[in-house]
Amino acid sequence: MRGILECWIRQSDRIEKFKTNQCNRFSLHCKFDLNTGDEIFEDTDYFHLQIDVVSLYLIFLVQMISSGLQIIYTQDEVAFIQNLVYYVERAYRTPDYGMWERGSRYNDGTPEIHASSIGMAKSALEAINGCNLFGEKGASWSVVYVDIDAHNRNRSIFETMLPRESSSKSVDSALLPTISFPAFATHEEYLYNETKSNVVRKLKGSYGFKRFGRDGYKTVIEDPERRFYRTGEIRDFDKIECEWPLFYIFMIIDGVFKSIPEQVEEYQNLLKPRIHKDLNGDPIIPMYYYVPEKNIDSERNEPSSTFRLASLVGSGNRIAGDEEGNGIYLWNQSMFVIAQLLTAGLLHINELDPIRRYLPSYNRPRRAGRYSAFQVNPQIFFLIFISFLEVIL
Repeated sequence: MRGILECWIRQSDRIEKFKTNQCNRFSLHCKFDLNTGDEIFEDTDYFHLQIDVVSLYLIFLVQMISSGLQIIYTQDEVAFIQNLVYYVERAYRTPDYGMWERGSRYNDGTPEIHASSIGMAKSALEAINGCNLFGEKGASWSVVYVDIDAHNRNRSIFETMLPRESSSKSVDSALLPTISFPAFATHEEYLYNETKSNVVRKLKGSYGFKRFGRDGYKTVIEDPERRFYRTGEIRDFDKIECEWPLFYIFMIIDGVFKSIPEQVEEYQNLLKPRIHKDLNGDPIIPMYYYVPEKNIDSERNEPSSTFRLASLVGSGNRIAGDEEGNGIYLWNQSMFVIAQLLTAGLLHINELDPIRRYLPSYNRPRRAGRYSAFQVNPQIFFLIFISFLEVIL
């Protein structure tokens, strides 16, 4: 957490410019060198404007501080976190590139308003409002405040957009971690149920969930040498989108939080045949499953009828240039560990969510301070945050 904070502090001048001009040119970077913290991509080479990334950081910052960890040490860092709050407060009117880093589904470099980004920002604002960044050792000047009007605008726009993701995407699997763990952006039962059922109905497959309709990412016919798609090219990806087992895991975790054992069992059974073994015999989960070229026509004619192949990443096979990673997809692995801990009864949902984001605000326990009376094992939060680390590093 402090490593990411240090990377962003180096770009503090960008936040000041972003306050007056919300565009990719002044956005905080989302990818840094893991060892040095240096920037990896220039603004022209990668779309860094992803409001959900900063929002997610703020959510887990509050979760970890509430568990008893000390992460923020100086008044300058407190001021910087307050600036991060300003950064996400205008999410409701800031077109960004979303969780999948491509903007609109046409992949033509156009940002748009994403419900998932607004929902993450809404959750971050609710979590951090009134939070003392020094925990029980804090003073009045280490408390972070939120513009209540900005929060209300984010809430109203977010709830108005649901169950849609954006103007170009009627449905997107990115909404699952938005309405459920880790953001819990809405506690309106109707909106939650409608959004989840819409995602399941339209995107669920035999190998995982599609990210969104006509998503060409990692399909065999996508040209990896070309950054953007041609006009109308997304029609070629219709019904052959890759399926991602990650969202089976999100549905398992959601079932635990919502106390729906039937849902947990259903998605555990769906996930089981998608689990591979690495060289040591440990379970690992492929990043995605794709339709091989010879099966494309059959899949288009009869969706979900053909055999899919697992991606090299996450299948347990070594990848050139990634000898240490051994082809592991960290997001899948860390979420899988969390899901297994929850279903085995080794981890309670209150340990996973100390600030009780999963409860409506009126049901959350009232405390004199914004911190727990006990300290949760820091390794739990390392597992949680590492699940989203690939988005940032």
